[in-house]
Amino acid sequence: MAIVLHKPGSDGLSEAVGVLREWQDDGAPMQLHPGDLGWFWRSGAEATAAAVRTWNRDGRILAVGLLDGPGLLRLTVAPDAQRDEELARQLVEDVTEPERGVLPEGKVNVEAPTGARVRELLLEDGWGTGEPWTPLRRDLEEPVGEPGVRIEMVGPERAHVFAAVQRAAFDGSRFTDERWHAMAAGSPYADARCLVAHDRRGSAVAAVTVWSAGPGRPGLLEPMGVHREHRRRGYGKAITLAAAAALRELGSSSAIVCTPSANAGAVAAYRSAGFRPCPEVRDVYRDV
Repeated sequence: MAIVLHKPGSDGLSEAVGVLREWQDDGAPMQLHPGDLGWFWRSGAEATAAAVRTWNRDGRILAVGLLDGPGLLRLTVAPDAQRDEELARQLVEDVTEPERGVLPEGKVNVEAPTGARVRELLLEDGWGTGEPWTPLRRDLEEPVGEPGVRIEMVGPERAHVFAAVQRAAFDGSRFTDERWHAMAAGSPYADARCLVAHDRRGSAVAAVTVWSAGPGRPGLLEPMGVHREHRRRGYGKAITLAAAAALRELGSSSAIVCTPSANAGAVAAYRSAGFRPCPEVRDVYRDV
């Protein structure tokens, strides 16, 4: 059967989220997670659907991609299709030819799991490797320690608090409470939590969103940030511990996160909360 590139539309997003849940495994390399689609959902269901691509054969989804920006495709492949030569060559054609409607001309990046055949083929075609990122993972079999600060689980009536910390933690962020409500309306958020840490004065100092992929599967932290006026006081560790505890309550087997290796402060915060670094990963890119 032919492999078909598909734009699922808003009504097809649930299927894409469902297969991403099924593909998550503690033994797998860092890959696209249903929480990545969930965080993108802050732009609304239609924008999320417009950014998603699936590759199907005989009615089954074999690969899912998220256009996380105009020139970045975050791509993952079904576990039993990682080495599928036909699929890999079809993926290469679709991501390298702009008329296919996946990536534009010029410089573009593709994130693909380590060991996937499509990644090897792109490198063989002369694509380069980008800056290193560090995945980190914490096993959740044992209880997580106390964060040492007050943690609030944010609901709709407190979305503005989360949004304010989000903007203060990330330069250029335009996150609003309206975007929080859009994100919370998406299907991935049914198994997600937004948490805010408060200091002794009651000020909101850090925030995180955690995404479960279901019981017994790794859950994702995306994003985690500390208010720029409250950094280097241990709040990154505190909110990360709270995030791991929340995922454990949701039944996750482990907590995972990925950050640029150059962001030494973030790597240190995750390590202080019991996360262990995994081998670095890199996107592959085509230059202009």
